[in-house]
Amino acid sequence: MMPQWTSAEDDSLSEFSTQRALEQVKNISQKPHFVGSENHDVIANYLVKELQNMGLETSIQEGNSFSDWGTLTKCKNILARIKGSNSNKALLLLSHYDSAPHSYSFGASDAGSGVATILESIRAFVYNKKQHKNDIIILFTDAEELGLNGAALFVTQHHWAKEVGLVLNFEARGSSGPSYMLMETNAGNAGLVNQFAAANAQYPVSNSLMYSVYKMLPNDTDLTVFREQGNIQGYNFAFIDGHYNYHTAQDDLNHLSKNTLAHQGKYLMPLLDYFSNADLNSTQATEDNVYFSIPFSFISYPFSWVWPMVIIALVILLFLIFIGIGKRILFFPEMARGFIPFLGSLIVSGLVTFLGWKLLLILYPQYNDLLNGFTYNGHDYIAAFTLLSLAFCFAFYQIFSFKKVTMNHFIAPLFFWILINGLLAFFLKGAGFLIIPVFSGLLMLASFVLTQKSKWVLNLFLGIPALLILAPFIQMFPIGLGLKVLFGSAILTVIAFGLLLPIFGSFIRKGKASLLFLLLAIGFFAKAHYFSGYEAGKAKSNSLVYILDADKNKATWATYDTNLDEWTKTYLGQNPRDAAALSSISLPSKYNSFFTFTANAPMKVLSRPSIEFLKDSIIGGNRYLKIRITPTRKVNRYDVFANENLVIQNFKANGLSLLGQKGSKYERKGKKLLSYYVVDQLPLEIEFSVATSSVLNLDLLESSFDLMNNPLFTMAKRADWMMPTPFVLNDAVIIKQKIKPSPKTVKPIFVNAGNAVIKDSLRK
Repeated sequence: MMPQWTSAEDDSLSEFSTQRALEQVKNISQKPHFVGSENHDVIANYLVKELQNMGLETSIQEGNSFSDWGTLTKCKNILARIKGSNSNKALLLLSHYDSAPHSYSFGASDAGSGVATILESIRAFVYNKKQHKNDIIILFTDAEELGLNGAALFVTQHHWAKEVGLVLNFEARGSSGPSYMLMETNAGNAGLVNQFAAANAQYPVSNSLMYSVYKMLPNDTDLTVFREQGNIQGYNFAFIDGHYNYHTAQDDLNHLSKNTLAHQGKYLMPLLDYFSNADLNSTQATEDNVYFSIPFSFISYPFSWVWPMVIIALVILLFLIFIGIGKRILFFPEMARGFIPFLGSLIVSGLVTFLGWKLLLILYPQYNDLLNGFTYNGHDYIAAFTLLSLAFCFAFYQIFSFKKVTMNHFIAPLFFWILINGLLAFFLKGAGFLIIPVFSGLLMLASFVLTQKSKWVLNLFLGIPALLILAPFIQMFPIGLGLKVLFGSAILTVIAFGLLLPIFGSFIRKGKASLLFLLLAIGFFAKAHYFSGYEAGKAKSNSLVYILDADKNKATWATYDTNLDEWTKTYLGQNPRDAAALSSISLPSKYNSFFTFTANAPMKVLSRPSIEFLKDSIIGGNRYLKIRITPTRKVNRYDVFANENLVIQNFKANGLSLLGQKGSKYERKGKKLLSYYVVDQLPLEIEFSVATSSVLNLDLLESSFDLMNNPLFTMAKRADWMMPTPFVLNDAVIIKQKIKPSPKTVKPIFVNAGNAVIKDSLRK
């Protein structure tokens, strides 16, 4: 599925070099470089210089962006353009250069790898001086991690956006594994599918099931903004294994797989050559295609074939059953009996795996520390439960069958697979390629019916499609969706076994095979247990914030952790309070995390923000407000909240309306109005109107990401087997307060009255 042997050095300047790309990743990921950090501009300047060293004319797009995530910030996009000989539409190469905030992420994989892939590919492309028709735009976006703000700024405000015909976006949601291709379209995918096949990438890894599911989920890549706001489609290329390193301090050069980075280059080089000369208008289509990849191949056909293929498979199965009964080699009682071992192994494997993972979460409570749901030993559990499912399969078929009735029992899984494909044809056509292994199974059955012999060599050959198509899903499901869906891998193992029953069912010693697989499963469970702890490079995540309630003049420590460790207990103590008192602070996070425990904290003298009501007037039945919030200390983020029932009209932040806002009513989820990530300590200005009968009750959280190095605090360093929890506001100093005008002091007025001095201090 991907390159497995990456050379340490490639001296050919005309080719993509993984080693040179790794050097770029190393330079980009020296330090965290999230928006507003000191190193953010350092990386931006570095990228500009690298593009200029290739002889490219670069430009910088700066401006505020208020994305539909409710996130506002000032962005700095980096652009370059290579002119083509006869450009109609431009090809855009896209990745983001900011790292994730809050968790000390170095951004090596996400998305230093994407930036490096583009830099190295463009270097080789320019070196080769290849003639090409289409203009090539290189765009390194800013603030992707905050809310796709840089992409929104480009699509809505840069004149080049209207010239873009296709986007190639390079991303990461982990640190290893194959890079998956995902399309983003507003209409059909047929044009993109055909063009991708024509580009002839060496290691294509994709399928239309992923495409169909992805279209139903809330998407969140920069390319999504291009599709939704600019009707510009394209391809995402992202690797998702090693998810436990995503957005963490372990997203560094040492954890990035060289083979994975090489895979990204194996995509971009041929696609760059092809799409720099292709008619980019031809990627538009209204039809959808089914597509899937097997090693070194990419296969596709129209959605319109899905139903006929299912119907044809059913007709063939019924015809073969009819012929088999006529020849007295298939028997209704034995065919019906074949459902017992198949459904038995299916139900038992699914239940044991589902309940087994629940039990493991109880036995190993530390598994709940990693919010992404995939443990460091997760691959061992995939192997263990897959082997256990195979053990159940062999055990059931040992009990309920013998060699001479194997092909009779093969009817059950074939019928089941055709039934499943019928449902998929109705509800999820993108999975239509799953009928292909069924046709291989029907060929096995046809050979038996026609010759009255089961030929193991032929069956082995015809079993290859089932392995190539189905086996990757057994591993991919838990990687993509978390170990909570391990039962899906177990079920898929059983139904894949069913398609291979003519091979496995002919085993004479199925009982011994069952025992062998059981012992192997126990071995992987033992291995998983051995590696169930934490160590440097496979760290436990933990969280801590300091919250000063300025209205109550009270300070607390708070954490999101469920399992407190020695570091968090240093501040929260052995018996911390439940965090119910902080339930009103509903901070946005990827996994809807809430504070779990709190404890009293020492009061610190923190400079509070300056809040000015620039406008507060009543016209008719509405109250119009304009509020400026200015930091008086170095801060990184503001979160503004209001009661869910407060209807807010014509909301603007720093002069911008929310991207995609329809109508005058400000649409929001929950209490949050917006999150503002501060750059250059610039103030936040919000303006809006409410009904005069409404009670204005606004709350502000002002956060600085400096708890660990703030001179007001003496913080213990984390152990080397610990790291900050990602996806939440962490290691922060927070001031919580109501939004109301800051008190202003008027200079004293002195009046001379004889020898007396009367001092009148006026305060507003």
